Amino acid sequence: MLSYRHAFHAGNHADVLKHFVQVQLHLYMNQKDVAYTYIDTHSGAGVYALDSFQATKTGEYDTGIGPLWNATDVPEALKPYLDLVRGMNPSGKMRYYPGSPYVADQMSRLDDRLRLFELHPADVKILSENVRKAEAHRAEQGERARGKRVLIEHGDGFQSLKKLLPPPSRRALVLVDPPYEVKDDYKKVRDALEEALGRFPAGMYAVWYPVLQRMESRQFPDKLKRLPAKEWLNVTLTVSTPGPDGIGLHSSGMFILNPPYTLEAMLRETMPYLVQVLGKDAGARFTIETGTQLTGAASARLAGEGPRAPVGNARRASPLSGKGSLRLPGQSMVREGEAAAPAVPKTGARRVWHPDGSVQGKAGGAGEGGKRPPAAGATGARSAAPRADGARTNGPRTAGPRPAGPRSGGKGGGKR
Repeated sequence: MLSYRHAFHAGNHADVLKHFVQVQLHLYMNQKDVAYTYIDTHSGAGVYALDSFQATKTGEYDTGIGPLWNATDVPEALKPYLDLVRGMNPSGKMRYYPGSPYVADQMSRLDDRLRLFELHPADVKILSENVRKAEAHRAEQGERARGKRVLIEHGDGFQSLKKLLPPPSRRALVLVDPPYEVKDDYKKVRDALEEALGRFPAGMYAVWYPVLQRMESRQFPDKLKRLPAKEWLNVTLTVSTPGPDGIGLHSSGMFILNPPYTLEAMLRETMPYLVQVLGKDAGARFTIETGTQLTGAASARLAGEGPRAPVGNARRASPLSGKGSLRLPGQSMVREGEAAAPAVPKTGARRVWHPDGSVQGKAGGAGEGGKRPPAAGATGARSAAPRADGARTNGPRTAGPRPAGPRSGGKGGGKR
């Protein structure tokens, strides 16, 4: 269980997505003067040497920070992240790559609190030493140190959320990034976030996860969409087509609960560039989904496709039919002996933008090609609304009598 060492994977395409998004979350949190608490449930070592044995053995940084190192025409939103990486390599040679604790230390203010957790005994020692060196460097530069505002604990970050939430300032940014070595990690993430939201609903929670062929990975985003957060955003980056053996990490995602309202538009301007630079073949792509807690589940929809179709709790029982039938707002009432009027169909479950500018839409398994709209006016490709029982449907709904017996439905359970 403790065999995972992130040093073998530092700086890969998944790290680029994770830390780029993390930088943007810190920038958003920094807009208010009130201090906040940053909680990292799986901190790792904090800093990684790209010329170490572990990093050179896999060379995964060539799939991520490597192609971006000398890039000059980068989107504006990527610059703070790249400036941070270049700042820890003042010689101009790419030798070091930051972990999430280093990103937090550099992007947060001195009055903000950092709470860092790591279970691996070797990595927690390295993390403590790296934090000590950072504090010593500040002292040499005549800067005020964080002191006790940084706490490192050799322990389970999942369990630690219970004692840290709600934070004293009522502002928190939580990063959850377990190894996902065992399938239980997926359930632990979901359960920990559900409890955290119960303790502190206003917190911002960011979850990194691998996109793999195993069932737990495929179902994971949909289970996170059912958490009781006001809003959510899910972004994935795929750099190549997965091989038939399913080995290797080709895609990853960041799922943010209570995301900044500015994040979606920024991602739509930046993700096509990452696909273009990091993509290895025609399978390279990205997806962005957003939704709200309207139904307690995924309630996202495609923007710009016309009038909003009623979803989730907009679907209600008719008091006049006498049989508990369901109808959508705007539908005529179905009376005995009459045919049901069809609901407005909802199509376009997802749009995927490719580096060549084409856009592929999926609805009920059928795709429809097109051109990506200009970035300035781009709107979100979002998942189709679910039925009240949690299953997805892209076809029209019809009113009719409710089947006898209890209704089905309910919340679902539940590193590379």
